[in-house]
Amino acid sequence: MRLLFDQNLSSNLVRLVADLYPDSMHVRDVGLERADDQAIWDYAKAHGLTIITKDTDLHQLSFLYGHPPKVVWIQRGNCSTKEIEAILRVHHNDLVEFEGDTDSSFLAMN
Repeated sequence: MRLLFDQNLSSNLVRLVADLYPDSMHVRDVGLERADDQAIWDYAKAHGLTIITKDTDLHQLSFLYGHPPKVVWIQRGNCSTKEIEAILRVHHNDLVEFEGDTDSSFLAMN
C-alpha cells in the first residue's frame, strides 16, 4: 500500500511509516504542495496512491467520484505528527483491508 500524504500532514510521516507503507510520498515530494484538491486527486489516481488527509474536501471527492484513488480521512483536530504516526500504525491492518475492498472508497479514522 502506497500512501500520498496531503499538505495538511507532515512530510516526516513518509519516513516515519516507511516500514509499513514503503514507497509512500508527500505532496511536497511531487511538486503538489500548493496544488488544489483535484490535482492531488488526479495524481493519486494516476500513480496508484491512497490519499491520507485531514481535509474534508478530499473526503467529499471520494463520494462524488468513487475510487480510485481511495481516501483515508483522519478526523483529529490539532495533533502531533507522532499521533498521526500512531494512528497509521495501530490501524495498519484496517488500511490493508480497506485497500483490498473493491467497494469502499473512503475510510474515516480517529
